[in-house]
Amino acid sequence: MRSLQRRPAGLRQAMTGLHLWAGVLTGWLLYAIFITGGVSYFRDELTQWLRPEIPARPATLDAAQVGQRALDALSIMAADSTLWQINLPGKRGNAIEVAWQTAESEHRAWLDPLSGKPVVARATEAGEFFYYVHFSLHYLPRILARWLVGLCAMFSLVVLVSGVIVHRRIFSDFFTFRPGKGARSWLDAHNSFSVLGLPFHVMIVYTGLVTLMFTYMPWGALAALGPEQARPALARVMQAQVDVPARTGVAAPLAALPPLMEQATARWGKDSATRIIVGNPGDAVARIAIVRGDSGRLSVAPASLLFHGVSGSLLETRDSPGPVLKTWGALYALHLGRFADHALRWLYFLSSLTGAAMVATGMILWTVKRRNKLPAGQTGFGLRLVERGNTACIAGLLAALPAFFLANRLLPLDMAQRSEWEIHCFFLCWGAALLHACWRRSAQAWREQLLAAALLWATVPLASGWNSGRDLLQSLQSSDWLFVTFDAMFLTVAAILLMVSFGVRRTVQSRPRRI
Repeated sequence: MRSLQRRPAGLRQAMTGLHLWAGVLTGWLLYAIFITGGVSYFRDELTQWLRPEIPARPATLDAAQVGQRALDALSIMAADSTLWQINLPGKRGNAIEVAWQTAESEHRAWLDPLSGKPVVARATEAGEFFYYVHFSLHYLPRILARWLVGLCAMFSLVVLVSGVIVHRRIFSDFFTFRPGKGARSWLDAHNSFSVLGLPFHVMIVYTGLVTLMFTYMPWGALAALGPEQARPALARVMQAQVDVPARTGVAAPLAALPPLMEQATARWGKDSATRIIVGNPGDAVARIAIVRGDSGRLSVAPASLLFHGVSGSLLETRDSPGPVLKTWGALYALHLGRFADHALRWLYFLSSLTGAAMVATGMILWTVKRRNKLPAGQTGFGLRLVERGNTACIAGLLAALPAFFLANRLLPLDMAQRSEWEIHCFFLCWGAALLHACWRRSAQAWREQLLAAALLWATVPLASGWNSGRDLLQSLQSSDWLFVTFDAMFLTVAAILLMVSFGVRRTVQSRPRRI
């Protein structure tokens, strides 16, 4: 009788089920978050590549002179505006980005840093698309999308912790790989990618939750500040803003910018100021805020100097945050990696890819193990759903990325809503991958989609050279290393996908048969 009694499940057994289903339920979205998040670490460089009309950044620039050129240009372009914002070109930017606000709408333009004249660039969301789709999912309502992403982040923390508990020999298995062994091979790959990036994965998921903590847990701020004052009060503390009194109607010229930039340089160091905000320009109560950039700072808590816009006198210094704000800024900086140099940014990018590979191999392992347990010719709805979803999500996203880049190069420059159609092309390609995965057998769909993705990635440098006049050979001759790097990366990804596609029929399914 005692042998027939059910024994309580041990910790490892309980964690196995938790690890399994938490990963399956969130795997597709987590994979997309890791991929788009990894691409976002090069969003400034990608923005340059996606706007080839803007020439490469000059070797040397004086921030004060560049800022003064931008102010002079805005005094003509946006004389009736109440708010100007200038983003100076740093080491990762090749143009001055200016924005101004009027009663009707917000406007944006790009200026040549040497002349201050407007530069006409193609309409595109550029690298900002991948940054925002990473946590806002584009088409979904913003709050709903961020709650979904936050839920996936919570699930991924559960997956990471339970995975360490489930795999007793996870660190020793990191050095084990058995190719051509079906489920064992996928398990080895899953373990390797999980252990390789484990510290990064835990850090990036937790800090990702911190970046949106007031979306998920707003009650403290609401209780302390009230429902009507919480949002503006938090924005003032956590962002660089300019508080200006009402306009007087008395015209007055703005103070010269170089002396103000000299004070910022003396306080923060050379090339530390990256943004200039002007409130009520041309009025006697104008204000000028010089904002410190994130480069080289572990904590990105807002830091700024506020000057009287006419006299140039220093009114307020905001660069000594308290411990709470400094801690939040450090966690925020760890997630975004804006402080990183080129080498560290590449490490962030590659670590994000290991996260995507961890999720992808785990999802594939789930289908391979279940197919092996089923009699020949039998499949369940859940297995078919996950197999087709895996193909569309993993391989389909790898095809949708170059589709976005090709749309940037091939869509007519004067096309209405051009930037939105770049994004539509991305999602249309991804949707086509889902339809193809539902139509073809699993192994065939994998191979065909990976081949298609490889072809698209290889086509991007050709389309870019034909459309922009900055092909790989010309970029090498002119030492345009940004374009050289992107073209080389596109070709490298194409080669990797081509090699993977040749072996996928043998490894995705242990027994190839019609499903």
